Amino acid sequence: MGVTTFTQDIATLVDPAWIFNALVLDADNLLPKLMSQAVKNIETVGGDDGDGCIKKMNFVEGYPIKYLKHKIHVIDDKNMIIKYSLIEGEVLGENLEHISYDVRFEGSENGGCVCKTISEYHTNGDFIVKEEQIKEGKEKDVELVKVVEAYLIANPTAYV
Repeated sequence: MGVTTFTQDIATLVDPAWIFNALVLDADNLLPKLMSQAVKNIETVGGDDGDGCIKKMNFVEGYPIKYLKHKIHVIDDKNMIIKYSLIEGEVLGENLEHISYDVRFEGSENGGCVCKTISEYHTNGDFIVKEEQIKEGKEKDVELVKVVEAYLIANPTAYV
């Protein structure tokens, strides 16, 4: 088994606590609403909400993947950090055991936020993950953050 690490920083115009509340603490409700063309629902399928639980994101019929399961390791709302792993879903295929994420929401000089993500791809055997293979996932991450950012800007009293 090998581990390949990628990092990504996504800048937003909104306060870190504001986007953390929306994107992390209320993802189960907000993401199916904002991304209804892709996300059918998000349900807790193991444990209680919060640290240690397992969330299943179901996608709409016709979407390229059916579902993703994530295990939440840490949600630290004081420091605006979430650590979780993708543990099941077609995205993993035969070559990936799981993908671990460490996401931190930090203030930026312009009063906005930088979502700093460290992704660790845990592979089966001697498979090597290449940057090109990760590009689509990174683009989807940016799309997700930007959709939530646009929603918050359009709804300034939400999640404050």
